[in-house]
Amino acid sequence: MSTRTVAILALISLAGCKKPYDPPAVTTNDNYLVVEGVINSGSDSTIFKLSRTVNLSSKVTTNPVLNAIVAVESDQNGSYALHENGNGAYAIAGLNLDNTRKYRLRITTGGEVYLSDFVPVVNSPAIDTVSYSILGNGIQFYVSSHDSNNNTHYYRWDYQETWVIHSAYYSFYKSNGDVVVDRDLVNDEVYQCWQSDTSSTINVASSTHLTQDVISNNPVTFISSASEKLDGKNSIIQNQHDPSATAYTLLVKQYALTTDAYNFWLNLKTNTENLGSIFDAQPSQLKGNIHSTTRPSEPVIGYLSAGVVSSKRIFIKNQAIPDNWVSASANSDCKLDTLFLSYLPPGATVPVNQEDEYFNYNNKVMFKALQIPVAAIFNKLNSAIIGHTGSAPGCVDCTLRGTNKQPLFWK
Repeated sequence: MSTRTVAILALISLAGCKKPYDPPAVTTNDNYLVVEGVINSGSDSTIFKLSRTVNLSSKVTTNPVLNAIVAVESDQNGSYALHENGNGAYAIAGLNLDNTRKYRLRITTGGEVYLSDFVPVVNSPAIDTVSYSILGNGIQFYVSSHDSNNNTHYYRWDYQETWVIHSAYYSFYKSNGDVVVDRDLVNDEVYQCWQSDTSSTINVASSTHLTQDVISNNPVTFISSASEKLDGKNSIIQNQHDPSATAYTLLVKQYALTTDAYNFWLNLKTNTENLGSIFDAQPSQLKGNIHSTTRPSEPVIGYLSAGVVSSKRIFIKNQAIPDNWVSASANSDCKLDTLFLSYLPPGATVPVNQEDEYFNYNNKVMFKALQIPVAAIFNKLNSAIIGHTGSAPGCVDCTLRGTNKQPLFWK
């Protein structure tokens, strides 16, 4: 037997004996507290999101902290209680704090108390511009800012984006559960919706190496030319199909940081985004400024900052999107079926109501699969409605992925 044959047999034997390996980092039962948000010292609301980490092997992807007691405290013993808004969010209206004082966050949950260090108020200067460039493969967004007082030096940005989505088919009808009826196209139109998302990457920059406190054209986010986020121009709604209509909008928020806060976010960015090759920085321990008072050794993920947050919004019109860009629509697998009020299946002697089988969910007899009616099918002789076309809910109802209520900021 040749050496090569022995090697191949050995590899096959090893492959057959493989067992799943879950390292301790994957199987640990620790659920560390995650704190997201800043103390807004101005007139805007202060919002914190509390959650706990989940194992990589867990089927649960989110673990919000509910029924917590959350308060902002000043170094002069002032206290401002936040109200629970559901799903781990806690908020309070504009605090208008004294910028000369320091503040911290107190969280009580599950019998444990978490306190942040007291932090100073560091207000963000206004954003100069949010701009974009049309590239060959998509749109690149940038942010520029400066501090004429030369006091900021450390910056962080996140963003909220909103875009138009549309269904594969425009539905003129709906089922009330018993029969198909006309759809209220003013209050219950489900063809065009708006979908939103928030940034998932960490974006920081420093001007300490410059002679002036200026950040110029810092990249914020990139949208591929094939993204559905740019597919709004293909909507058949008249006010959206207009070249001057808005297809996409980006709201950029800017935070001024202390040196310690900047180092935390930079370290977190390195640990989460820049690992994967032998040339990348090695993982390092994250040390935030939020601690458990009952278990001091317990890690808490997050860093508290305080200050006024500046923001600026930019809109992308349909006419700015090149005509040769083809979006990867979520509707590519959709198909339209024809369903009749009276249909005689092959080989049958008794007709069936196909609409009861697919549209009218209260009629449980032989109900097959839920669809949503789209358009009427007419008898060519007397124009009577003899059925409707229909398709799967995800192909007709855009509210399954977004909202059909136009945002107040939309242009």
